[in-house]
Amino acid sequence: MRKLVGILLLVFVSKGLAQEDRVITTAVPFLTIAADARAAGMGDMGVATSVDAFSQQWNPAKFAFAERKMGIGVSYTPYLESIITDISLLNGSFYNKINERSAFAFSLRYFTLGEIELRQFANDPGTLAKPNELALDGSYSLKLSDKFSMAVAGRFIRSNLRLPEISNVDSQAASSFAVDVAGYFRSDEIAYNNYNGRWRAGFNLSNLGGKIQYDEGGQENFLPTNLRFGGGFDFIFDQDNVLGITAEFNKLLVPTPRDFDNDGDVDSEDNDQYQQIGFLKGVFESFGDAPDGFSEELKEVTWALGAEYAFQQSFMVRAGYFNESEDKGSRKFFSLGAGFIFKAAQIDLSYLFSSSQVRNPLENTLRFSLTFNLGEEFINN
Repeated sequence: MRKLVGILLLVFVSKGLAQEDRVITTAVPFLTIAADARAAGMGDMGVATSVDAFSQQWNPAKFAFAERKMGIGVSYTPYLESIITDISLLNGSFYNKINERSAFAFSLRYFTLGEIELRQFANDPGTLAKPNELALDGSYSLKLSDKFSMAVAGRFIRSNLRLPEISNVDSQAASSFAVDVAGYFRSDEIAYNNYNGRWRAGFNLSNLGGKIQYDEGGQENFLPTNLRFGGGFDFIFDQDNVLGITAEFNKLLVPTPRDFDNDGDVDSEDNDQYQQIGFLKGVFESFGDAPDGFSEELKEVTWALGAEYAFQQSFMVRAGYFNESEDKGSRKFFSLGAGFIFKAAQIDLSYLFSSSQVRNPLENTLRFSLTFNLGEEFINN
């Protein structure tokens, strides 16, 4: 019961924020959670970082630059760990290079809300519900030149949040399909005065797909369609010491809740009009529909800064900072991470420190990832 109360409180708090500050909410928000410890250790970023086995979530175009034939990654992220012990995000990813210019990849993200015991009255033996959500991805990436690649990805999404004892009779597990379009640039190694360097840049238009609906004739919910872009630079001091600096920006391409009828309040009638916006129209509207104009549009852009230092390609330390406007969710946090490589295996850890007055569900949470890089090596010039 404690778990159910906690979940309901989170739902009501998020709805209250949406009405007061026009926070944009979507279905299946688990798709926006950093599912691997490396990205989490650098402030939840990955669109322009170097390639790894978990690039599927951030930028699948990076797989074309992979230096090994294949990679396998698994990760575990506890969620709301300080309140509930069995809510978590599990992630598995696999990529395989077809040749020096192309690769394909698959991944599975599974978000479980644990077990919830439902009772109608005190002596009721109770019914166990196990709400969960998942996303199954497939992608293909191709180098269009020696420095630039693009990728397309397809994603099947299923969200089963139905609680049998308290849901409407027509409620059901909801599903949708979405696509990603991504690009990645990596320059040749450039010689500077005291070091060599390499530029990186990337973008990913992700979760572009139809709305998701949990009951017949009920509310349709937008997917968390995102435009993520960023850039970075690698300081290659020598063969054993490399420092990568990366900046990343993200815009949620979902319409802003607003007062359509100009009665001074965002009410049910406004919500009815909001529901009539199609997902594709919503993508284009999201660039200029904020009621307070361009200043509010800027508030809907989150940004992050991250750094990764690698020593002898066997030990890495990471740090990052993520920022979101106080009027749009107020997620602000620092993160730290580390990675260790032994032969073909790599272990990554990360930890998050919230710097916002709004508590982060991943605050003080240790996340784990395990990667295996296998097969022949590819030399990327």
